[in-house]
Amino acid sequence: MANSLSVAGADSKYKEPGAQPAGFWGGLWHGIIAPITFIVSLFATGVSIYETNNNGRWYEFGFMLGIGAYAGNEEVRSGLR
Repeated sequence: MANSLSVAGADSKYKEPGAQPAGFWGGLWHGIIAPITFIVSLFATGVSIYETNNNGRWYEFGFMLGIGAYAGNEEVRSGLR
């Protein structure tokens, strides 16, 4: 059964038989939730921050845009000073 939060890992909806690999939108979502997912992955073995069953560059592009959203956030940048 796929996890209900659409996170990457062993229980991912992208690992079900016959499922399409994660694309741009999956990568974008995984990038956006990566900081939270990282913390969860420390305690849950079925969770990971990066989906291995992906379609390649479009997934990676979406993932980087999702992660990059934190770099453009003024609150995050002001906390680094």
